[in-house]
Amino acid sequence: MAIQIDLNQAIYALSDALDLVGIDEVAHGKRVGYMAFKCAETIGLEKQQRERLFYLGLLHDCGVSSTRLHQRLISELRWENDSDHAINGARLLSQSEHLNQYAPVVHFHHTPWKQLKELEHIPDSIKFDANLIYLVDRVDTLAVAHYNRDLQEQIDPIRQQIQSYRNNLFNPQVVDYFLDASASDSFWLMMEHPHLARFMVDIRAQCEVETIENDDVKDIARIFAQIVDAKSKFTYEHSVGVASLARHIASQLGYDEDTLDKIEIAGLLHDLGKLRVPDEILDKPAKLDTRDMHVMHRHSFETYQVLREIPGFDDIALWASYHHEKADGSGYPFKRAGEELSNQARIIAVADVFQALAQDRPYRAAMPVEQICSILQEMADDNLLDGRIVDYVIQHATVCHQHAVDLSMAQTELAVAQA
Repeated sequence: MAIQIDLNQAIYALSDALDLVGIDEVAHGKRVGYMAFKCAETIGLEKQQRERLFYLGLLHDCGVSSTRLHQRLISELRWENDSDHAINGARLLSQSEHLNQYAPVVHFHHTPWKQLKELEHIPDSIKFDANLIYLVDRVDTLAVAHYNRDLQEQIDPIRQQIQSYRNNLFNPQVVDYFLDASASDSFWLMMEHPHLARFMVDIRAQCEVETIENDDVKDIARIFAQIVDAKSKFTYEHSVGVASLARHIASQLGYDEDTLDKIEIAGLLHDLGKLRVPDEILDKPAKLDTRDMHVMHRHSFETYQVLREIPGFDDIALWASYHHEKADGSGYPFKRAGEELSNQARIIAVADVFQALAQDRPYRAAMPVEQICSILQEMADDNLLDGRIVDYVIQHATVCHQHAVDLSMAQTELAVAQA
């Protein structure tokens, strides 16, 4: 059966993944989306335009994977090269037919107005939307330390500071709209928990359904795989490699095309939860200590919590989040065992181990194929990985290695399948 999901529900859920980068501060994108929406109401924009600005708020920081960079975003108003992540985010969004519409605004959402207004090749509508997102994004930076604390005492100082950047960072008209929208205490109080959560429920209920299917879902999944893999030079293209290898293994085991697509998507998204793992743990050049391991072991659970929010992703959520479960029940985070683990989840688990061993890590170099096969066999013998799947991989180790680390293999097979 073909994959069918609501694009907007996917954006909501995947914005949760983007917010994970903040570790403990996990609602930046939602607050930016909320403020943009409220400003759009003040302006009197139509429903579709209000929702567009809301989605832009959710997605505006899709170019941010690093916890260090996220900390700068919510603690510093400006710094050198602060628009690099915006340019990267636009590049990512442009890869999807459905998300490409947001790319130009994301590209310029950290460009000061005094520069942006001089760019004659940029439509005025893009300039306006980008500057509005920039303004409310920076408002959240000024307010974040005060939510659920002394926010009402900070309202006037924040509004005055935004006013002081008129004609410099921000379009005067955008400043006026923001000042009108933010004049009431309720504008600010809505950004505190649990009020923001209620706003999200309300707006999700009113947005129209936009159904997308297999190829479009994969395009979006690839974008988020790139976001995850960009967290560390040691995980570069890990998710894409796992997805390619898992799909290849499943194709050789006789699965139909729709199931292959679902396995590929699960492989692309299996490490979404790693966005919440601090950079210093992923890049640690030594063995992780107990506390580090506890943090790392959360990531599969976080993956499940994000993906389970997408109607139609039931199987994908389980296959993706079970990639560290073991056949003997010793894995994490759910301690699944035996028949509780589907064959699809077992395929992704094998692909994950294979690709990780074939890639450099901060504490070791990439392993040769023979050593990878030896480790996989040991894990199968110990009932940690599925023996039948491991047997196939060992018998076809060279082609499996190419799928894990040589992305041209996946692109060639895709071109042949679509021909």
